[in-house]
This record gives sequence, C-alpha cells and structure tokens, in this order.
Amino acid sequence: MRIAVVGVGGVGGYFGGRLAQADNDVVFIARGATLEALRTRGLRVDSVNGDFVVQTVNATDDPASAGVVDAVIFAVKAWQIPDAARQVTPLVGPDTVVAPLENGLEAPEQLAAPFGRERVIGGLCGIFAFIVEPGHIRHAGVEPFVMFGEMDGRPSERVERFRQAFISAGVKCDPTQDVNHALWSKFLFITPMSAVGALTRVPIGVWRSMNESRQLAIRAIREIVAVATARGVRLGEEGVTRTLARYDGLPPNATSSLQRDVMEGKPSELNAQLAAVTRMARAAGVETPACDFMLAMLLPQEAKARAR
Repeated sequence: MRIAVVGVGGVGGYFGGRLAQADNDVVFIARGATLEALRTRGLRVDSVNGDFVVQTVNATDDPASAGVVDAVIFAVKAWQIPDAARQVTPLVGPDTVVAPLENGLEAPEQLAAPFGRERVIGGLCGIFAFIVEPGHIRHAGVEPFVMFGEMDGRPSERVERFRQAFISAGVKCDPTQDVNHALWSKFLFITPMSAVGALTRVPIGVWRSMNESRQLAIRAIREIVAVATARGVRLGEEGVTRTLARYDGLPPNATSSLQRDVMEGKPSELNAQLAAVTRMARAAGVETPACDFMLAMLLPQEAKARAR
C-alpha cells in the first residue's frame, strides 16, 4: 500500500517504521529538525521487541509533492488534527482511507469535516513509545497493537486490506465489529492514567501502589463508565476491572504522552481527554466530580503552556 504518516512521534515513528520495513510505500509528513533527521540519518527505533533502522526514508513537508495515497494515518497530537488535516488535503483522493491513531474520541468527526465521512474509519493503538531526538524513537514497553473499523460497524474490504498491511509488518491488528466500543475502552484506559500521572508527576508504578492516588483513578474510571453508559456505550464493571488490570500490567516507569507534555511545559491533549469527559457529562446530566477536580487542577498549567 501507499501510506502517508502524518506525525513522526512515538506512534507515527514506530508504526510508520514497521510499515516501511515491510516494503509498503510510506511517506512521512514532517518538518523542521525531524524532516532533516529523516532525510539525512533515516528513522531509528529502539524497541524492547528488537531495534531497527529504516535507512532510506521518504519524507516531505510538502504533501502536494507526494500525491494521492491509499491511506493517511494521523499520528499527531489530538489538538493538532484540524491544522494537519488542512495541510495534507492533497494526499486524499476519492478512494483514500483516512485513519486517526490519536487518543480521545473526537478525531473521526474532526477528520470527517474536511475529508468526508465516507473516507474516515475509526482507529486506535497501544504502545509506550516516545521521541529520544528527531528521527529517533524509543519503544519502551507494551506489546504494540492497532485496531481499525468502519464507524458504522459494517465489514469492509478497505479495512481488511489496511489491517493486513499492519499484520504483514508484524504489528498486532485484531478485527473488531464495534470500533466505537474499542475507542471508548481506550479512552477509559488513557484518560484517568494521564490525569493522575500529570497531577502526581510520577510514573504509574508509584501512583498505582498508593491507595489515595489509586482510588482517585478508580473514581475517574467509574465516572467515565457512567458517561459512556449515558451515551449508549456499555463498558460496565468489566471495563473497570479490565482497565485496572491493564494499569497493573504496565511497566513501572510508564507515563502517558499527556503526562510527559504537562511535565515538560508543553501544550497537551487535556481538551481531548479530561475536558471531553466533562463536556459529555454535562450534556448527559452525569456527575463527574473526580474528573472535574483533576481538570480544574491541570487547566492553569495548560493555559500557561499555550500562552507560550
């Protein structure tokens, strides 16, 4: 397949690199120091599953020069989607599949606006990876996976073709008949972890072992389950148990990208995670005191980061 990867951070760098290794025609949309590094040194990934380097990388900051592709993977921060979508319009043709791998629930709708609902599929991923320096990614934990599906739940040849591209690249990509439920499950996992991590400023191995911070996470998890239920998505007690088990299974040094951004004074995905919970909760008439409290505590730093 001819695939464009927009964003070369932990997610785009790792999964894009795997796809390129498997002889897919991958073009990375990058700029600045990242673009220069990809062009001069290639893409380096240090991974707990085995290091690899893509020596010759097709990278550009001019999407028009790349032409129309079979699929566009969005791996930028959630708040960067609208601008990124406008910039990469030349990549998208009548049959192009547009797939977001962002945290949060709103990316499919955000991408449907510029590209058309018929081109967008639901997507999510799991990986603990981050940028060491431009063009150099470290995958430090979690068995990487991606998941894709039509937003209306129907099976489709284009999703299966896309899925097979990842499987051929050695990436776990299980089928799903309900990608919306899968997106909510990911949202349930990442949002409390990000919030508690950003507030405590310690890795998950520390805060999950302390009753006070663990209980705060549990309250947030239950609140998000209640919001999901109000919106017709049944996560239930199984969702709570599964999420806690995933927390306990993470490497002790694991942190979310939101936590790392907050600690580094950068704009974060707070609006796509905690703020999204409170927006949906208000609309549904659901009380979310733990999420409201954590959002209130994190908003001042987010405002400071964005003022820069």
